[in-house]
Parts: sequence; C-alpha cells; structure tokens
Amino acid sequence: MKTTVSLVLGSGGARGYSHIGVIEELNRRGYEIVCIAGSSMGALVGGIYAAGRLEQYTEWVTSLRRIDVFKLMDLTLRGEGTIRGERLLTKLRDIAGNPLIQELPIAYTAVATDLTHQKEVWFQKGLMFDAIRASIAVPGFFTPVIEEDRVLVDGGVLNPIPIIPTVAAHADLIIAVDLNAEAQRHRVPLPDTQYLEQSGFSDEWQLNRKYESKVETLKAGVRDLPPHKATGRIDVLFNSVEVMQESLGKYKVAGYPPDLLIGIPKDACRFYEFHRAREMIELGRHLAQESLRQMELSMR
Repeated sequence: MKTTVSLVLGSGGARGYSHIGVIEELNRRGYEIVCIAGSSMGALVGGIYAAGRLEQYTEWVTSLRRIDVFKLMDLTLRGEGTIRGERLLTKLRDIAGNPLIQELPIAYTAVATDLTHQKEVWFQKGLMFDAIRASIAVPGFFTPVIEEDRVLVDGGVLNPIPIIPTVAAHADLIIAVDLNAEAQRHRVPLPDTQYLEQSGFSDEWQLNRKYESKVETLKAGVRDLPPHKATGRIDVLFNSVEVMQESLGKYKVAGYPPDLLIGIPKDACRFYEFHRAREMIELGRHLAQESLRQMELSMR
C-alpha cells in the first residue's frame, strides 16, 4: 500500500519548473499523489500533472530557448497587463486538452485572487485552463481575467502556498513546495559523509551517480550567483512580487504547517527566466530527494 500525498505547489514564476522535479522524485520513491493545490505556476504544473500530460509538457519546456519564450508573449497595449497569454494557452491546450477539473483522476484546486472582493477563489470545477489562466495572471504582466463582477489575478497575491485546499483529501502526508525559500549563500563547510547512510547498491545510489556531478555543478552555480539587482521596471515589479509572496508564504506555513516543506531558493533563477526549465527541474528533483530522505529517516 502506497503512502498517499496531498501536494501543495507554490507560486514563483520560472522557479515553478522545479515542481516537475519534485513530482518526478515523489513518483520514483513510490508515493501516490492523490490531491494537488497550486497557485500560479504551481496551478499550471499541477493541473498538467493531474491531466496525465506532465511528460509531454516537460519535453516541450525543456526545448524552449529564450527567443521561443519571447515568441509566446502576445503583447498588448492594454493598461492592466502586457501579455494576453493566448498563444501560451493554445500550446498548453494542445498538450493537455482542456478537461473539466471535476473529471480529473486527481483532486485538483487552482487558486486565484479576486481583486474586486479581496478574497481567494478556489477553482475545483469547470474547465481546467480557465482556472489556470486566472491563477497565473501576475498583476502588471498578464492581463487579468474579468468575469462579471470579478477581476481575477495570480493566486499568489493572497496565497502563494495554498495548503488548506488539500486538507480535505485526508492523505497520509501534506507536502508543500515553497518557491521563495531563503537563499543559502553562506554555508559552513562540512565533511563529506554522503556514503555513511548508504547500505549498499540501492536504487537511489545507482540513480544518483548518473546526475550527481550535474547537480553539484548546478548547486555551485546557484550559490555563486550575485544578488539580483533591480535594474529596470520589470526587475522592480517581480522583485516586489517575490518579497510579498515570501512574507505571505511564511504566514500560510505557520498557520497550517505541512508534514514536509521543500524549499526552492528564491535566487535559483529570476521570476521570468522561463528558458531555464531543464536546470530548475533538476534542482527540484535534487532538493526533493534530500528533503524526502531526511523525512524518511526520521520516521523509521
């Protein structure tokens, strides 16, 4: 009998690709994801996984170059946002279709923010990409979704780590992924003890050898990145969003602590660097492996 998981996928722009690595590691270790709630990029990745099309989506995003990302941005002169998002949604619908949320094989909630009534909106029925489009509408970047008396924008505005929607699933574990975790630049050097916990030629040991050096290179690169500087309006906008989401995320986690919180450093990549899918997926997989291993050891 598999251990069941309610998975909470946070908002954080391009760092959301790391959700893919987390999901892949959970599946590899034999966990069963029975419920997903997500804000913004978490809603997008979570919905595509719930629809059973994560492999196809991953293949596409890992092929994107910087110029490909730019071509997906159908710009508009409307004052409430610069990108309509129709080209992106058309491609996503080509990959995953547009199923009804209530007919997905995994319980799924996309969280958006209603600016008119200043409250969260939980999408748990209706067309999946209608929900995702509202959840990813980053203010000032994507145009909002206007429905009758509601103006819907990014779920991360009020709830960047939506834990509460997953509680009703009564899974064995609630695991949350925070895309705005503290950067870990200064680390005390420790002795290399990575093999002390190994009992033999385990599955993890075999797989680790294949990408261990790649991950270490990536981690070193993340640690060595200079602090992000707000050099233009876009940087100022997204840095402001990230500061807000980091603060809100801490309150949400403190109010209802998950069984495991996997933190993706906020300086791993910039909010809008959507051409860096491959390395963010690898980072998410590695950090999930570290966190899950520690949790499993503590529960034995």
